[in-house]
Amino acid sequence: MNFEKYANEHKEEMLKDLKGLLRINTVLVEQPEVKDAPFGKNLVEALNYVLDLGKKMGFKVKNIDNIAGHIEYGEGDEIIGILAHLDVVPAGDGWKYPPFDATIVDDKLYARGALDDKGAVISSLYAMKAIKDLGIKLNKRIRLILGTDEETSSRGIKRYLEVEKMPDFAYSPDADFPLIYGEKGILSFDLKANYEESDMISFKAGDRYNVVPEKAEVILKQNKSSELFSNFLKENNLRGEKLNDQHFIIYGKRAHAMQPEKGENAALLLSLLCNKLFNNPLLKFTEKYLLNNRGKDLGIDSYDPEMKELTMNIAVFSLERTKGKIGINLRYPTNWDSHDNIEKIKKLAKEYNIEVEVLSDSKPHYINPDDPNVAILHQAYKQYTNDNETPMMTIGGGTYARSLKKAVAFGPMFPNREDVVHQVNEYLIISDFLKSMAIYASAILELGK
Repeated sequence: MNFEKYANEHKEEMLKDLKGLLRINTVLVEQPEVKDAPFGKNLVEALNYVLDLGKKMGFKVKNIDNIAGHIEYGEGDEIIGILAHLDVVPAGDGWKYPPFDATIVDDKLYARGALDDKGAVISSLYAMKAIKDLGIKLNKRIRLILGTDEETSSRGIKRYLEVEKMPDFAYSPDADFPLIYGEKGILSFDLKANYEESDMISFKAGDRYNVVPEKAEVILKQNKSSELFSNFLKENNLRGEKLNDQHFIIYGKRAHAMQPEKGENAALLLSLLCNKLFNNPLLKFTEKYLLNNRGKDLGIDSYDPEMKELTMNIAVFSLERTKGKIGINLRYPTNWDSHDNIEKIKKLAKEYNIEVEVLSDSKPHYINPDDPNVAILHQAYKQYTNDNETPMMTIGGGTYARSLKKAVAFGPMFPNREDVVHQVNEYLIISDFLKSMAIYASAILELGK
C-alpha cells in the first residue's frame, strides 16, 4: 500500500487544513471560572476545528468538556490511541514571519505549533482518512485523541481518561522518529523567599517551566549602573538594551527545557550582573548552585545508560521588592530519587532562608522496546525511510504517552533535522509532513488489524 502517493495527491488539501489550524493562536489562557472555555476560547475553537474536519471526513467525533476530544475509525473492543495536542507555548519575540500566519517559504511552513504538535494532528487525521478512503476495514478502533493543555499540566487528557476507556496501546506523534520508548521524569518546583528591600524594584524572566527564558529584565531604584551594564554586555558578547538608566534587559535564546544547553538562559546571565549591584538571597543562591544545567553544583546530578543525564532548566524568575520566586524544571532518569534529592535542595536552600515548594512530579515512563506493537511502529518508519541505522531512544521531553500505561512517542521529527520545538521561527518541513502521514497510515493499518 503506497500511502506516500496518497499524501502527495492530497498535499494542498492537507496544507489548507493545517494552515487553518495554525492560524488559531492556541497559547493557553487560564480562566477556570469560564465553564465552556477553561483554557481560553481559542483552544475551544481549535478543538472544534479539528473535530469538524473529522466529522466532514465521515468519522465519529466526540467533544469532552471543550478541553479534549477524539476522532474515531474502525470497529471492535480494542482501542488504539493517537495522542496529540492543540496548545502551543508562547511565540516569543524575533520571528522573521508572523508566528500565527502559517507562512510557506520553499519546503518550510513557519508557525508556532507547526512541528509541536499541529502538523502531527493533521498528518494523523489524514492517515486515518487514507485508510477510510481506500475502504479498508479495521478490527480495532483507532482514536485520534486531542488534548488542549499538554504544554502546562495535561488536565485535558486526564479528564478524557476519566470519562473514556484508556487505549489498549497508543502512540503520541509529538517527539522524534524512529521511536521513543522511554521518557525521563519531570519535576517542577519553586524556590520562594522573603527578604529585605534593596536597590531592586523587580526582576522578571520566563513564561513557562518547560522553556529556557530568552529575555530577562531588571528595574532598579537608582541609576548608577548604566556603564556597568554596557560593559557587562561587551565583555560577555551579549545582546541587551537599556530602556532607561534604571531598566535593563538581556536577551538569550529559547529552547526546550529537556535540552537547556541548546538555549541561552537570559535570566541566569542577568543574575550574574545583578549580584554585583545588590544583595538578594534568591540570586545569590542562583549564582552558587543553579548555573550548571546538570545539577552538579546542587549535588543532584545523575546518569542512566538509557535515559542519559539529568537536566535542569531555571525557567521562571518573579522577584519583587521584598519577596520572590524562581521556578525550576528537572528532567530526571529512572535511577534518581526525587524525594531524597528534593531534601538535598531544601537543606541548601535553608541556608539562604529559601523555601522549596514542589509543584508537580511525573515519574519516568518506560515501555519495553521489544513489545510487538513497538515493532509495528518501527517497521512502518523503516518502510518509508529505509533507515535501518537510527536506533530507537529515550528522551527528556514529556509527551501524552506518559499518561497511559502502554504508550510510546512516534515522530514527527526525522533524524538529523534542526530541532526548532519551542523556539522562535519554528517550522515544519513539508516533505517530512507528507512522509509522516504515510508512516502513520501504515502503522495504523497494521495496528488496527
